[in-house]
Amino acid sequence: MILTVTLNTALDLTYRVPALTPHASHRVTQVIERPGGKGLNVARVLAALGYETVVTGFAGGPTGEVLRARLTHLPLTDALVPTAGPTRRTVAVVDAASGDTTQLNEPGPTIGPAEWAALTGRYAELLRSAEAVALCGSLPPGIHVGAYAELIRLARGAGVPVLLDTSGEPLRRGIAARPDLVKPNADELAQLTGSREPRRATQDARRRGARAVVSSLGPEGMLAATPDGVWRAAPPAPAKGNPTGAGDSAVAGLLSGLIDGLPWPDRLARAVALSAATVLSPVAGEFDRSAYEELLPRVTVREQAEAA
Repeated sequence: MILTVTLNTALDLTYRVPALTPHASHRVTQVIERPGGKGLNVARVLAALGYETVVTGFAGGPTGEVLRARLTHLPLTDALVPTAGPTRRTVAVVDAASGDTTQLNEPGPTIGPAEWAALTGRYAELLRSAEAVALCGSLPPGIHVGAYAELIRLARGAGVPVLLDTSGEPLRRGIAARPDLVKPNADELAQLTGSREPRRATQDARRRGARAVVSSLGPEGMLAATPDGVWRAAPPAPAKGNPTGAGDSAVAGLLSGLIDGLPWPDRLARAVALSAATVLSPVAGEFDRSAYEELLPRVTVREQAEAA
């Protein structure tokens, strides 16, 4: 079983408009509503790939009820912890003319000490049967900045490999707790290390405590610094489309490759193909299975010399 943790779940709303014009009224041509938050996105991809998946985190209020009702239609297990405050919503406005997406993210509910204790208790129970765990996304108000570091230590104590995908101070604190893998994008990596040179920044992040660091390079693919070497993975061509959820699909590829025992080049090829297939999907955050199957053997993975 793969466990994903989404402390700041969301009900994702996607509005499609012919063209997005500032200070103007718009007629929405399509509305899509689905459970969201990075860990839930990862879980949806894992479940679609056929992996047994359990989701935990927080959900509350009327929005949380809608989110949990929609989870019943997915082939995964809901182990979310209820909160007094309402689950947030996110709104993505897709400009059909340009293909660009504008994202609006509400803050999450304020989490109290009793709710955090309930979450850590549920998490510890789930770790007993987990093969791997992903800790994903932002922290809602009320949770201490070292929350992910605490969850990483619990996973390490249980002998469960853990992947961290967050940003800012939660990433800085979390990486010091020595997760097995972190997956920052270029901006998150630069904020952590102060460097925008991908290879140097990725290896610097690894020296801060993570066993392996896989940096997203956007449409150019990924760069991985691991105990077994440094690799650059790239799709056959940059994918054009909606990048929403592409990073979460990459996390699903890395996690599934981990529990399948794949060597790093094959894990990276899977992650890059899933990410590109998500960009190409007509629905934001979903991956195009036929595109994934066509792209997978065409991803190039090359070993790199380590930075000095």
